[in-house]
Amino acid sequence: MYDYDLLVLGSGPSGQKAAIAAAKLGRRVGIVDRRDMIGGVCINTGTVPSKTLREAVLYLTGLSQRDLYGSSYRVKEEITVGDLAARTQHVISRQTDVIRNQLARNRVALITGTGRFADPHSIWVDGGSGHESKITFDKIVIAAGTRPARPDSVDFDDRTIVDSDGVINLQAVPRSMVVVGAGVIGMEYASMFAALGTKVTVVERRDGMLDFCDEEIVESLKYHLRDLSVTFRFGEEVAAVEKHETAALCILKSGKKIVADTVMYSAGRQGQTDDLALDAAGLEADARGRIAVDEHYRTSVEHIYAVGDVIGFPALASTSMEQGRMAALHACGEPVRELQELQPIGIYTIPEISFVGKTEEELTNSATPFEVGVARYRELARGQIVGDSYGMLKLLVSPQDGRLLGVHVFGTGATEIVHIGQTVMGCGGTVDYLIDTVFNYPTLSEAYKVAALDASNKIRNITRIEG
Repeated sequence: MYDYDLLVLGSGPSGQKAAIAAAKLGRRVGIVDRRDMIGGVCINTGTVPSKTLREAVLYLTGLSQRDLYGSSYRVKEEITVGDLAARTQHVISRQTDVIRNQLARNRVALITGTGRFADPHSIWVDGGSGHESKITFDKIVIAAGTRPARPDSVDFDDRTIVDSDGVINLQAVPRSMVVVGAGVIGMEYASMFAALGTKVTVVERRDGMLDFCDEEIVESLKYHLRDLSVTFRFGEEVAAVEKHETAALCILKSGKKIVADTVMYSAGRQGQTDDLALDAAGLEADARGRIAVDEHYRTSVEHIYAVGDVIGFPALASTSMEQGRMAALHACGEPVRELQELQPIGIYTIPEISFVGKTEEELTNSATPFEVGVARYRELARGQIVGDSYGMLKLLVSPQDGRLLGVHVFGTGATEIVHIGQTVMGCGGTVDYLIDTVFNYPTLSEAYKVAALDASNKIRNITRIEG
């Protein structure tokens, strides 16, 4: 007789959904995590704090209203870290309460502490008192998450040199900042601090950024960030960072030197598996701390599952939730449908980016014919009302049957309205559906009708010429 039918290591998005799904099926479920990490990295240092910080920045700087009220418009002249932290802490506290209530309501036992395997069917839990307790289980889901990868050559002090988790705890808004790495997290923070008035320099060893996104939309983001005085150093690597009394000196391999109040490293993430004693369970992780799984999220040990960031790509809160739910259903012997292939990507830069489906480059490389339909926010009444003159929605349409092949959005509400395109694509809808649909007016969603008409007119012109 085991203590639990299903035990979950980690209370982030994937762990929560796994625990609740199994509890709904009447299983005895426990979830293990530290008292100060309920909700995981997502709630405490990652997704939720960074997106809350973004909202605070947008509101306090008045950035999104400057098209209407002038470039000097600000809600608050001197924005402090305290102003930003107040909103962040409020949201973290509320979300933590929501998660605790959800677990309690579903009778999921919350076990406070850190766990490590004792053998394939039990773990030791250290509650911080110096005494370890042993807990047994029939099946287990590892949802341990990740931490920022820290190069050994860099002397992080969480004040001058920080990682993406530590940047939300800065003591003051820096006047200048170097962001090392132009990935999603790096670009999100670069745009936030640029909006606050920080002089930002982005250093990236590759020749570009966000290469999985639509090229035109990435160019739009670069243009917008350069307008906020962001400097890009592509094809460059940081050789060393020297800490001085008042600032840091960033030395690039090319010989360039950049002085900045703060250097933020965004060099990928590392799976938090070092302290799990995986070998006691017959498991091992790769060099990045990731655990290999099959299509049902089972590891090489049949009753042990792994989900979320700890298994690697795509490492998104949205997909991790589904992985957790599906792993729990499979572990409980329930029928499981496959994860939907159409998964949206949301990047919370300022302005934000979201897309679903193929990019122009992917379609071109696969010799797939397509037509492009574009709607500019400045052409929409709602775009004028909200003061967004730069936003755009792009549809990639098959000229043969009118199916949507890709939807790409840049600007206000991008991560929200992309789901309209996702739904149409998922249901096999065509551009004609969008043309014939009545959208509320004025809305940003109306961009779908405008872009659909644009693509349809182009396809009609080609058909007319070809006879």
